[in-house]
Amino acid sequence: MAMHTSGSPIGSHGQAGEPSPQPAPIGSRAWIALGMLILVYVLNFLSRQLPGILAKPIQDSLHVSDGQLGRIGGLYFALFYCCISIPVGWLADKMSRSKVLAVACAIWSAATMACGGAATYLQFAIAYMTVGFGEAGGVPPSYSIISDYFPPGRRGRALGLYNIGPPVGAALGIAFGASIAAAFSWRYAFVWLGSVGLFAVIGILILVPEPRRGGLDRTSNEEAASKTGFRQTLAMFISRPSLMLAALASGATQFVTYGTINFAVLFLMREKGMTLKQIAVYYALVVATGMTGSMLASGRAIDRFTRRSKQAYGLVPAASLTLALPFYLAFVWAPSWRLALLFLTGTMFLNYFYLTSAVTLVQEEVRPDQRVMSGALLLLIMNLIGLGLGPTFVGAASDFFHASHPHQSLQIALYMLALFYVVAVLLFLALARVLRNENRTVGETV
Repeated sequence: MAMHTSGSPIGSHGQAGEPSPQPAPIGSRAWIALGMLILVYVLNFLSRQLPGILAKPIQDSLHVSDGQLGRIGGLYFALFYCCISIPVGWLADKMSRSKVLAVACAIWSAATMACGGAATYLQFAIAYMTVGFGEAGGVPPSYSIISDYFPPGRRGRALGLYNIGPPVGAALGIAFGASIAAAFSWRYAFVWLGSVGLFAVIGILILVPEPRRGGLDRTSNEEAASKTGFRQTLAMFISRPSLMLAALASGATQFVTYGTINFAVLFLMREKGMTLKQIAVYYALVVATGMTGSMLASGRAIDRFTRRSKQAYGLVPAASLTLALPFYLAFVWAPSWRLALLFLTGTMFLNYFYLTSAVTLVQEEVRPDQRVMSGALLLLIMNLIGLGLGPTFVGAASDFFHASHPHQSLQIALYMLALFYVVAVLLFLALARVLRNENRTVGETV
């Protein structure tokens, strides 16, 4: 059989024609660490989503347009988030990932508190870009830590559970952020959240001890002893069609998801007639139900179907996004906010299968010493396309259509996102085809 190179998959799939071994039991330490990492991810995503959740009162207070809001939550945030994610990934591959995560949590929590004290658009933008600077050190180290706490065959479910952080964070942000803003001020929501994040730093240091890198992987002695540098990992990632397609397909999907979620509250309030109090209850329930259900279901689906064929990493998200498109169009069209929320629940459930699929594929297909950097590269590409351009596009389109359609400009902008569903589905189908060809190539070398 052909020898593995630095870019060769060493995950749970084993040799061609061999059944995957039964996953090993998981100890309580792993579940406690995962629980703490989920909590930190909740705070991470909550900080990221507050400007979208509190868009209307922020607009009224700081006098900003839809385009300016889109750039704050999109391009500006993504530039800081993505530019720092690579050096943070390199650092976390060289030292304690838990300590890197703790420092990052402290930075984004302090910056979140600073957002609450901003008196101008510029001050708010700078503080929020610093939130992105800190959050860049949150997710890639966590992906790698989880992969060293959970063995192959269990990682899809563990990463799926970890990925409930965004929906839980978004739901809590909607429920508490909107409630606090309605009762007091949007500024209190940022200050409260930042202070909670500072306490979470202590929990990371106590409950997430650094696991041994690659301790649960079946690697050769040569692979276990080697250390791969940034250039080698970057070259490996770029040269692997499966990894690049997973990143590009996920970026196209995030163009839709971030473009939608960053403006959903403003859309529901301004064009569907919801109030902040209604947002705090009903929209929070939609996000909690739809997104959380998606993360839990996707983790189980990926673990189940990829045991039969690695093509499932592409086919599962392609199928879910195809089903999501009519729900999304119905959400944007719906004449009432109640009907819009009903369709949005289905949209959110089907929108997020891609995330667990892409993350698990990357973590399974690279060597243990490449996991943090590969996760950072995945997020870099995903977020530059999706987070950086999605909300920016929606905000700019809404400003463009405002002169001719002042009461439906945001609705028209959201309709335009439908094209990116098609792009994402085609890219995930291409990923499935590449994975099928990789399987054939491996089989021919045996």
